Amino acid sequence: MATLGLVLSVVMIILSVLLCVIILLQSKRSAGLGAVSGGGSGDTYWSKNKGSSMEGALERYTKIGGALFMILALVINLIG
Repeated sequence: MATLGLVLSVVMIILSVLLCVIILLQSKRSAGLGAVSGGGSGDTYWSKNKGSSMEGALERYTKIGGALFMILALVINLIG
């Protein structure tokens, strides 16, 4: 069991470094609270096709990595 915990801990460290890099690669959002109330740019061509761009891919990788990080933390907690 100790070996499995060690392997999962190493995977978690690697995942956390990757998450830090992905988050730092994302562009800054300066919309602030205006975007919450609908004061954003609206339905533009860029906002509709954001998912196929590099920015959309980084956002998707961040969500997947965050979910994996939480699941891995839960598994390590249950094992140890």
